[in-house]
Amino acid sequence: MAGGEQIHVLSALDSAKTQWYHFTAIVIAGMGFFTDAYDLFCISLVTKLIGRVYYTVEGSTKPGSLPPDVSAAVNGVAFVGTLTGQLFFGWLGDKVGRKSVYGMTLLLMIICSIASGLSFGHTPTSVMATLCFFRFWLGFGIGGDYPLSATIMSEYANKRTRGAFIAAVFAMQGFGILAGGAVAIGVTAAFRTRFPAPTFAANPAASTPPEADYVWRIILMFGALPAALTFYWRMRMPETARYTAIVARNAERAAADMSKVLQVKITADQAEITDTTTTIISPNAKPFTTKPFGLFSGEFARRHGFHLLGTTSTWLLLDIAYYSQNLFQKDIFSAIGWIPEAKTMSALDELYHIARAQTLIALFGTVPGYWFTVAFIDVVGRFKIQAAGFFMMTGFMLALAVPYDHWTAKGNQIGFVVLYALTFFFANFGPNATTFIVPAEIYPARLRATCHGISAASGKVGAIIGSFGFLYLAQSPDPAKAAHGYPPGIGVRNSLFALAGCSLLGFLLTFLVPEPKGKSLEEMSRENETAQP
Repeated sequence: MAGGEQIHVLSALDSAKTQWYHFTAIVIAGMGFFTDAYDLFCISLVTKLIGRVYYTVEGSTKPGSLPPDVSAAVNGVAFVGTLTGQLFFGWLGDKVGRKSVYGMTLLLMIICSIASGLSFGHTPTSVMATLCFFRFWLGFGIGGDYPLSATIMSEYANKRTRGAFIAAVFAMQGFGILAGGAVAIGVTAAFRTRFPAPTFAANPAASTPPEADYVWRIILMFGALPAALTFYWRMRMPETARYTAIVARNAERAAADMSKVLQVKITADQAEITDTTTTIISPNAKPFTTKPFGLFSGEFARRHGFHLLGTTSTWLLLDIAYYSQNLFQKDIFSAIGWIPEAKTMSALDELYHIARAQTLIALFGTVPGYWFTVAFIDVVGRFKIQAAGFFMMTGFMLALAVPYDHWTAKGNQIGFVVLYALTFFFANFGPNATTFIVPAEIYPARLRATCHGISAASGKVGAIIGSFGFLYLAQSPDPAKAAHGYPPGIGVRNSLFALAGCSLLGFLLTFLVPEPKGKSLEEMSRENETAQP
């Protein structure tokens, strides 16, 4: 079949009207991302509370805090698990099918969310070791959700609204982050009312009531709830028709799955598959045949080598900037005075202020950015949104860094927070969404989840660099002003300059990524071309 002719069955998917099943799939896949975001970001809310509960030194003039190595491990271990899960489940999703492993990832999230809150031990070290163990496997399950959810949604969707559907799944992250802050505020408010405590300055020992140990555990365990609510529906989702037709080559099952999704009758003859090659018959066209090629083949390098470089590098650079700010925004708020000094608050007061600040940023910066992407991605296109997002992030970070002394002066903190929120807005109405969407659209069906997993894993390398590196980089160059146990760093101002540099490089590398707007998955992956011998 010539490249310009339509493949009947896949064309039916591409031109299908938006139906109720599409919205059901968005909710089912989206609740996974709601849980993902909640679980990954809620840890940043409770680390200071955990530090007070387990690492308060008697007689110290400062509240307890996690030692640098422990803080890095608690914040970063889930990312290591996520990276591993993205690679493993991406590969597995292409090998055995998307649906076959989709429920497995959610089950891991449910079990490990609960287990994280039940972390046990007789010493602080053993509690942290148990917490890190379960958060690694929590991250492993979360990692699988990235390539599987993106691939499933892209293969269900029609080409006219495909970008918005995948973006809507990813946008549930915003609500997950928002929920993390809201749950922390609610739980903390309840415990503060029931167990009032003085400030650390007034009474160091009484400022952290014993019941505070339950607070962080409840917050972590709550992440299991939304995942559990959608587990049944996820297990009932059919395999994507594209996988069944192109990869598994099961004509009868492909026809049944497509009929279920599209609510139209498609016969097995219209999805006929031969034994040696993939052949999808159109009523008025010659057979269309593709020759399979592997990830490490010269054919893949010729067709998609630069694309893979583009999707991996831009996701890496985005996550360095995004996660370093998001995970440690409580430290930035403290540095500019938006959160009171720790010793002037009780342990639960501090958690309440941190959660409130993160919730405000999510409400006014993070969530709107995600949904702007949903609204405009199929109008403006992926490339323009990603390039503009990186460019605006660079500008706002420089606007924060250049007059940093001005922003930290008394009375100017609100301006800093506004600019800071705008960097999140353009990250989410920009590369944070598009780096997730595009890898699910431009690679061949038999390698789609694998390549998305590789791209996402590259992003998690960036998240690890951001979450580990920023802990040290953002410390004051003055040893007397650095946090307890940390060596002097380059300071928040110079760290913002470094993050602006990452964003600028991301803008340049965006030019390696193609524009999938309005094109079918087969056009983008070039599966309607014969492989060169």
